[in-house]
Parts: sequence; C-alpha cells; structure tokens
Amino acid sequence: MMTQTGIILKGIGGFYYVRTDSGVIECKARGRFRKAAEKPVIGDRVTIEIQDDGTGYMMSIEPRKNQLLRPAVANVDQLVVVCSAAPPKTESLLIDKVTAIAAHKGIDTLIVINKCDLDRGDRLYQIYTQAGFSVFRVSAETGEGIDALRAALAGKISAFAGNSGVGKSSLLNCIDPEFHMKTGTISPKTERGRHTTRHVELVELPGGGCIADTPGFSAFDTEKMDLIRKDDLQYAFPEFEPYINQCRFTGCAHVKEKGCAIRAAVEEGKIPRERHESYCKLYESVKNLKEWELK
Repeated sequence: MMTQTGIILKGIGGFYYVRTDSGVIECKARGRFRKAAEKPVIGDRVTIEIQDDGTGYMMSIEPRKNQLLRPAVANVDQLVVVCSAAPPKTESLLIDKVTAIAAHKGIDTLIVINKCDLDRGDRLYQIYTQAGFSVFRVSAETGEGIDALRAALAGKISAFAGNSGVGKSSLLNCIDPEFHMKTGTISPKTERGRHTTRHVELVELPGGGCIADTPGFSAFDTEKMDLIRKDDLQYAFPEFEPYINQCRFTGCAHVKEKGCAIRAAVEEGKIPRERHESYCKLYESVKNLKEWELK
C-alpha cells in the first residue's frame, strides 16, 4: 500500500473519485469521516491510501481556503456567474446575491454575459465593470468571447452558476466540447447513475484547471443569504469599500440614513444604483438574524 495526495473530483453514493498523479482513484472515506461534522466535499485536497486492488481509502483532508454550502464545493478560486440580457433576462438581484456570497467567502467573481449575439447587455456590462468585476461578453452561438473566457479559466478551480435558460450548458460545451460527456463518466465497478444537476462535479479542462458544474442560482439562493451578518454585508459589495468609513454617523446601515457616504456615491453615479438597491434588499433579509442562526 502507498499514500498519495489529490483532489476530490466527484462523490456519488459514498464513493469519492480523487485525481492524483497516478490518475483518478476510486476511494471510500474512513468511518471517522462519516461521523465527523467535516464531511469530504468536492474540491477537497486529500491524502489517500491506495490498496492492492487499485482503489483507495481517504485518510485526511487538508484545511480548506473556502467552502460553499450549496452547492457543497471547497477551495474554489473563482465563481463564474453566467447571466443574460436576452430572454430569460437575469435580474441584477440574483447576480448580486451570488457575488455577495462569493465576496464573503473570499472568492473572486467573473461576470459572463451570454447571448450577446441577441442582446449586448450594455446595462449589465456597465453595472458590473463599474463595480470592479471582470466582465466577459460571450455567445455560445457565434463563439464570441469564448477564447478569452477559456484563458481566464486556465489553471483555476471555477464554479459556474446561472439561472435556468441562460445558456450555461451551451457555454460549457463551447469551452470544452466534451464537457457533458465527461460528466457522464461512471465507475464500471459501482455502476452508479450518470451525473445529474443534483451532484456537483469537478470536470478537468484540456488547458488545465477544473470547472464545478453547479445546478444554478437556486443552489446559492439560500433563504438567509448563506448566513452573512448584516454588519458584514457591506464588505460583500467591493465598490462600497472607499465610502464605508466616510458616513456621518457610526454604525450606518447605508439604507436610508442621513449623511451616508455610500448613498451619496450612488446619487453621484459612482456606485451603480441597481447594486445599492440589491444591497438594501439583502440587508432587509438578514437584519433580524439571531446569533444562533449564524452557527
């Protein structure tokens, strides 16, 4: 027997598939992991012990740099939010919920405006470039912007999210034509069913890096905003940062208070109005959270 380190690509029915220097090893977790609160998740970097038959047992999990709860994926380098100004149009609030969670977790965010052959999404582009995000205009139909997006994914673990009908599946297939063929791969030994949107899976890209295919915005749209404290929410909007300590009164919520520097920046056009409106709606949803709900 020997030990190796690797990253969990997929987990189905108690079996984990770990990418190592020797290839993908089918593993089971030791009993202590089933009882522990810290259960293995996709993206975990782990140490495994390889058995004589070529399968493995998971021995330990390295500390995570971040983790999303829904979907359950760890060590994400960037979140790729796929949106569109063409029907079905993506609402800014949906995008802002996801970007806020990512910012709170310390995860970079890319905004990808798909279907730009139908609608260039000028307002979406303006909002998110002004807010400081990297924004890509792409078309899964014409191939516009695909090469630039593919380059931005190289060498990183990227989680994709997009509301139904936004063209996320078509976009993923443009990035890697074999994407959904890869997600259908199963173990002949376990004969587990094909990948569905209920499971998160890391799919390796030809140019390096991995994509976590996630079920869509609903996976991130938790009732309690993934439990972001109301006082922390302001920091989940990076464009607010220069103004946070400039308000007239300490403890400013930046919603309707007089002398609020962030509200003044909105009126002056320095912060997109839609972003502040989203912030106010999210603040309203978390302002009454109790401390026990945050644990």
